[in-house]
Amino acid sequence: MEQMEKQLPDCCRHKTKERSEKEYRDLCNRLSRIEGQVRGVRNMLESNAYCTDILLQVAAINAALHSFNKVLLANHIRTCVADDIRRGDDEAVEELLAVLQKLMK
Repeated sequence: MEQMEKQLPDCCRHKTKERSEKEYRDLCNRLSRIEGQVRGVRNMLESNAYCTDILLQVAAINAALHSFNKVLLANHIRTCVADDIRRGDDEAVEELLAVLQKLMK
């Protein structure tokens, strides 16, 4: 996981999060499935699949990404936000509200 931190853009390096092996595996598995779905859409496009068939697959990808976000957000609230609040860091709530506003656009 240390290697991944080095690959992050500068904007994402200010904080880190140690994830359990299970959480890490679950999130990676979800992303792998999404990557496969995106490759599938590319293959559909290359093989001239019908537009609505592609659109339905893109909708499935959007749903999978939404599900990924829900799992990641729930884990974030249960761990990072809760830990920060216990330590008296009230900025954690403001940060969470700002993220929620961006996610709800």
